[in-house]
Amino acid sequence: MDKQQILLISFGQFEQDLLQQIAAEVQAVFGIPVEVESGYADLSKFYDPARRQYDGNLLIQFIHSEYGADHRKTIGLFRVDLFIPILTYIIGQAIYKGNAGVVSVFRLKSELYGLKKDDDLLFDRFVKEIIHELGHTFGLTHCISPACVMRPSTYIEDVDQKEAAFCAKCRKKLGETR
Repeated sequence: MDKQQILLISFGQFEQDLLQQIAAEVQAVFGIPVEVESGYADLSKFYDPARRQYDGNLLIQFIHSEYGADHRKTIGLFRVDLFIPILTYIIGQAIYKGNAGVVSVFRLKSELYGLKKDDDLLFDRFVKEIIHELGHTFGLTHCISPACVMRPSTYIEDVDQKEAAFCAKCRKKLGETR
């Protein structure tokens, strides 16, 4: 299979129209084919009752082992609250220069921060974080440029301040790694 493909796998019962819109945005940024599939995972295996969250490291291992047999860059899309042991929460995570990652909408919802529901803003945030994690799979590290999609997203404000695009420096690096 061609190495230059992206696979988005929905584990969160996302609407098909939404997934197709996300795929179109991602394809426009990377310029390579993006496929969308529905996946199934028994999420109880990844749940940590003490934290009331789902282990992002274990989910990435699952994505890698179940869907990483070919050379596509694969991102699992979730609705649950993710964490890794060293952080309170994560929005997403990917294997650097690998072929698997995860992104969740849980921490991207405006309602979580006492604001009114905003589906357009949620869509924009979700797309940015998917592009960000895919950037890691293509070998990009975090960027200091405030508007670059590869800027780290520690807080929701970080997500809102960046664009759904790579800065010139990261675009150049991306071109060299593909």
